[in-house]
Amino acid sequence: MAERIVVVGGGMAAVRLAEHLAGDDRLAVTVLADEPHAPYNRILLSAVLEGTHAADALTLRSEEWFAAHGIDLRLGARVLEVDRAARAVVLVDGERVAYDRLVLACGSIPTLPPIRGLVRRDGTLHPTVHAFRSLADCRRLDEAASSLVEEGALAPVTRPRAIVVGGGLLGLQVARALAVRGLRTEVVEGADHLLARQVGPGAGRVLARDLRRLGTEVYTGARAVRITDDGLQLDNGHVLPSDLVVLTAGGRPSTALARRAGLMVRRGVVVDHTLTSVTDDRVHAIGDCAEHRRRTTGNVSPAWEQAEVLARVLRGEEASYDGDRSVARLRATGLDVAVLGDPERAAGEVVEVTNPVAGSYRRLVVHGGRIVAAALVGDLSRVGLITQLYDRGTLLGPDEPGQLLLPEAADAPTPLPDEAEVCACAGVTAGEVRACGTVGECVDRTRATTGCGGCADVVRRLVDDSPAPVAVG
Repeated sequence: MAERIVVVGGGMAAVRLAEHLAGDDRLAVTVLADEPHAPYNRILLSAVLEGTHAADALTLRSEEWFAAHGIDLRLGARVLEVDRAARAVVLVDGERVAYDRLVLACGSIPTLPPIRGLVRRDGTLHPTVHAFRSLADCRRLDEAASSLVEEGALAPVTRPRAIVVGGGLLGLQVARALAVRGLRTEVVEGADHLLARQVGPGAGRVLARDLRRLGTEVYTGARAVRITDDGLQLDNGHVLPSDLVVLTAGGRPSTALARRAGLMVRRGVVVDHTLTSVTDDRVHAIGDCAEHRRRTTGNVSPAWEQAEVLARVLRGEEASYDGDRSVARLRATGLDVAVLGDPERAAGEVVEVTNPVAGSYRRLVVHGGRIVAAALVGDLSRVGLITQLYDRGTLLGPDEPGQLLLPEAADAPTPLPDEAEVCACAGVTAGEVRACGTVGECVDRTRATTGCGGCADVVRRLVDDSPAPVAVG
């Protein structure tokens, strides 16, 4: 009898796990997704808002794909409780779904900042305020932005204004999307610089300068405290007039189910090196809701790595997650950022090159001759090579770190070697991309471009440049 695997969550980690488990007749996999849509790429929601992607292009795997691979995908299936004694999950409609092994891939949930006037007496958000976490949020914000742009076209003197609360990866993506749509956009960030969780002040200042150059004002070290009829008030007393306020600051692992089930939870569901709950060896957790070595992730690349490791564990193979690899990319028109590891806290010698005038900042942290972390803002022409060296722990010569931070000569492009990593999210190399005949085939076979989307241009170029297959016969 097949072992029953029940996955709670329909996000990117859950889909990646399903892909790795598909076709194994020893496993009966059920995926419980609480949204009514087929699982989609949440990272690219800002691309839908910007208008460069259609909403249906974000679908990771269709309902038909799940059915064809023998996986029971249930949409709109919200889990109310986990009955560990009976090994079953209870849905809100009372249905019980039995499991032999349970995987929590619940993701994260947004938290509302302490802004007075944000929530009205009836519990709804102020009419100018929008969250941005789901496809439904994206569609509501898209409609609101379209209406404001149309009104602005009728009265061009009063250009509509949007304020994004939060200067993290998501906030900058949303800010650029709204600016591209034609709204006058401003960013409010409580920390002293942008992307404070990923990069240091130097990189943050370069990003702020880039945004201002693109027409978006940035307020750092300032917190939004009140929404009034005049706009958004900051803690310094300044009021920013606003037609639209988007909340992108604040989020935490979704752990309510795990807590009610009596599992050990700190910030996330505490798991060991096999991504198994330290409380119950029949329960696992991956993605944003999992906590390994006192760390939660929040990025797609470690979530996908966790999904691959857990798939091997569930198939009875030896596998271990070390949690060392972390790659984050910012996908926003006019802004290019890549972060490997923890460049602000990693131990080692720092090699840094910055040119605020050109909008570039590069930082490598080298320990024992090996790259242990990096932050790149602006020119990402060498991000593939640097990522490859970071992943492999390649020993560098004394001059190599500095050379890696210099931009490539525009008149002497160097072809990517087959072993160079192209897609950091899915761990796909240039050789694997070149082996595909079309971009569609590459997406289906390797999952490249389906994470942050930052590798899309490189993938298209590699597929176009690959030699045509030789006809036989």
